[in-house]
Amino acid sequence: MKAFVTIIACCITTMAVAQNKPENWTKKKAEKWFKSKEWLGGAPFTPHSSVDVVEFARQYHANKKYWDEAFAFMKNNDIANMAPGKYPIDSTFVYASITADATKDFEKTNWESHRKYIDLQCVVTGEEKMGVVAVDKATVTKPYDEKKDVANYSAEGTFYVASGGTFFLFFPNDAHRPNIAPNGSQVEKKLVIKIRVAE
Repeated sequence: MKAFVTIIACCITTMAVAQNKPENWTKKKAEKWFKSKEWLGGAPFTPHSSVDVVEFARQYHANKKYWDEAFAFMKNNDIANMAPGKYPIDSTFVYASITADATKDFEKTNWESHRKYIDLQCVVTGEEKMGVVAVDKATVTKPYDEKKDVANYSAEGTFYVASGGTFFLFFPNDAHRPNIAPNGSQVEKKLVIKIRVAE
């Protein structure tokens, strides 16, 4: 009987360890999951092609609750008609900001990255140019400020123009340069959701 109990206990322990073990996401596996869009939960927005799908799959499955709450916020609210401001979603782990501001000349924007939070940046109405480059290919111009969760850089990156309904995901390894006017300054409505990084 003791031996049987010991075997059962070992099986339960092994299963618990397996469940807590981070999943190994290959690019092929992550792309298949990403293209399914099940993770969107029906939110009427489109992810940009620049998203790092492997890192997204890893972060999503490590903090699924937070991501599901973020996408539920995007689905269940009429964001185009919401007032600018900050919107709590899950304490300090997930929160949203809505702005309605003019995009800026390139020289008035900065490369930045964050360590504590992932940026989901969504153009709701209007148009915006955004740059992205790997942090390890950028030069630090302003060291990381833990209180503000930001570091600044100089870099040569890739730039994309996003129109309404498109969102970007910027992880800690992504330096990004948002808010650039693509064809002269114009007012755009934008949603930014901050999602806590999985350790």
